[in-house]
Amino acid sequence: MLMTQAPATPRTVRRQHDREIVALAVPAFGALVVEPLFVMADSAIVGHLGTAQLAGLGVASALLVTAVSVFVFLAYATTAAVARRVGAGDLQSAIRQGMDGIWLALLLGAAVVAVVLPTAPALVDLFGASDTAAPYATTYLRISSLGIPAMLVVLAATGVLRGLQDTKTPLYVAIAGFVANGVLNVGLVYGADLGIAGSAWGTVIAQCGMATAYLVVVVRGARSHGASLRPDAAGIRASAQAGLPLLVRTLSLRAILMIATAVAARLGDADVAAHQIILSLWSLLAFALDAIAIAGQAIIGRYLGAGDTEGARAACRRMVEWGVATGVVLGLLVMLTRPLFLPVFTSDSVVKDAALPALLVVALSQPICGIVFVLDGVLMGAGDGPYLAWAMAVTLAVFLPVALLIPTLGGELTAVWAAMTLMMTVRMLTLWLRTRSGRWIVTGATR
Repeated sequence: MLMTQAPATPRTVRRQHDREIVALAVPAFGALVVEPLFVMADSAIVGHLGTAQLAGLGVASALLVTAVSVFVFLAYATTAAVARRVGAGDLQSAIRQGMDGIWLALLLGAAVVAVVLPTAPALVDLFGASDTAAPYATTYLRISSLGIPAMLVVLAATGVLRGLQDTKTPLYVAIAGFVANGVLNVGLVYGADLGIAGSAWGTVIAQCGMATAYLVVVVRGARSHGASLRPDAAGIRASAQAGLPLLVRTLSLRAILMIATAVAARLGDADVAAHQIILSLWSLLAFALDAIAIAGQAIIGRYLGAGDTEGARAACRRMVEWGVATGVVLGLLVMLTRPLFLPVFTSDSVVKDAALPALLVVALSQPICGIVFVLDGVLMGAGDGPYLAWAMAVTLAVFLPVALLIPTLGGELTAVWAAMTLMMTVRMLTLWLRTRSGRWIVTGATR
């Protein structure tokens, strides 16, 4: 007598998605949390050199992170493209797609260094850094820019591995890089007495080591699957074209963060120093929430590549639930640990007083952030870049006038972070409307 398999119950489906999310998100969480810890470690080490040094680091870090993060599509677009091909069962093409992204990363990295090195003083001045903070910002920015090609290679190679459903290797590399960065920073800043320049050199060396480790892993995978390692002009152009909408999306987001830092800088050294501390924490929280989004990119891409639309919808719903729950937990942790968190970075009571109320706003906004990051990851995994670009441009248009009014109206740092919460709320609404419409669902090995 033939036995038929019982249909999966909703609880069984949820458990299946939970296992998939946990398997990808937990290692991704570790790797993503380590990334902002680079900046936080630099902030903690440099912060004890003085407020001017910390303020300079705040401006330089915002510029440096912007120079790298505008090209985050190297990770996001590569993850989605590789995952689709994995879902379609074509591993050779998946890795070849990843190699094109790595070659593109090297080209873009060289171009960014060529721009940043000669323009560093002008960029720092554009951010409104004070006369005391500007020299430190310029020094840190110039040295750290030399590591940008390695940082972009790390982004592209990470996207390859995520698309292959491997988030453990990025975790191991990130941990090794963080440890090396911390040891090098302490040794060069205090041991070699290089000050803020030592912190920059330590980070550059650590990033180059991480890029080398990733290349070893990806090249080994390419050879085992017969994928070519040579640069392919057509493939590189295709990677650039696929990433263009995400570049627009990221530029709009980075513009928002740069505007927030510029507004804080005009409120005074204490405010921009406090803003740097809060931004470091906000980035840490954002990357933690983004762990679920990373899982979403890989899972959604794989489901759509395999033609499983129902699986993609169910995974999206479950990941949103995870995002909200995680946001609530993170918000509670921020509220409870605010008084303990600040002394790690500064002993200046004025900086602490500026940061405390703004941290409360950050805590309350975390459930909104959880929804935003998850839905962002879902649409990236679906390759819905053009909509993401449009939605972020709308968000920038709403945020800009609100932020620019803060100094005019005598607002403080808390008002800056209230404007940031408004920005996240607008993002949540635009992303929710898109996922509800179902227009993001397109199946096949390519979108």
